[in-house]
Amino acid sequence: MATASLSSGKGHRDENFPVASWLLARRHRAPVIAFYRFARAADDLADHETAPAAEKLRQLAAMRRGLDGASGGAAEALALREVLDDAGLSDVHARDLLDAFEQDVTVNRYADWAGLIDYCRRSAMPVGRFVLDVHGEDRAATWPASDALCAALQIVNHLQDCGKDYRELDRVYLPADVIAAAGARIDDLGAAKASPALLATIRDAARRTRALLVESAPFAGLIRDRRLAAEVAVIQRLAEDLTERLLTRDPLSERVHHRAPEALRLAAGPALRQLVRRR
Repeated sequence: MATASLSSGKGHRDENFPVASWLLARRHRAPVIAFYRFARAADDLADHETAPAAEKLRQLAAMRRGLDGASGGAAEALALREVLDDAGLSDVHARDLLDAFEQDVTVNRYADWAGLIDYCRRSAMPVGRFVLDVHGEDRAATWPASDALCAALQIVNHLQDCGKDYRELDRVYLPADVIAAAGARIDDLGAAKASPALLATIRDAARRTRALLVESAPFAGLIRDRRLAAEVAVIQRLAEDLTERLLTRDPLSERVHHRAPEALRLAAGPALRQLVRRR
């Protein structure tokens, strides 16, 4: 199969959170979008519903060859390699992502919260670190808060899609010990409506996610680039709102995702505050 045949067709404007929005300076958007396209292609491979695991791993290996600049490498990886070389940026974050996508192919259950956060270290945290590197931000000052926010975003997405992931991929990101503590069962995820025990599991995970967002709350204020700070403030606010929804809604039977007008309403205040304050 060609990589394109496993594509979801999603673009950077289809994600739950802003990706290289107009808030970013034009000179920074190209490398961020190249990184996004690489990540989206690899994610689509790992998440394809019917492709055999061996085929997914074969194509993810082609993504690695592309990062090496080798012939036969995937187009998205070759394009990112060129962008990285032009900008003098490391490929370590892209390689960490590939580790996570390979893990998605081979691992479909997590024993505990620590195991889930360890997965987020490869699947989510590299994204924020890459964007910060593109902007030349201070790693020591910004990475801890960025890591907390990126892990929270990843887990919010997992919780929103927990039923879909189970039904379509037999993949469960809810940690087994959290499920057991609430008295839930994994197959509760296949129902049209969450059981009380499964709701308790989801809300436990949402509360832990809210704690990550408390850690990341100072993040925007630590960033030197005011336009990036504005985008981060928007992402923080959207994540906080989605987490609160997960504390009161059933993602198996109710909508959690923001509609476009809702997202715009939530984003306006944080973005303007950062832009005006820094001007």
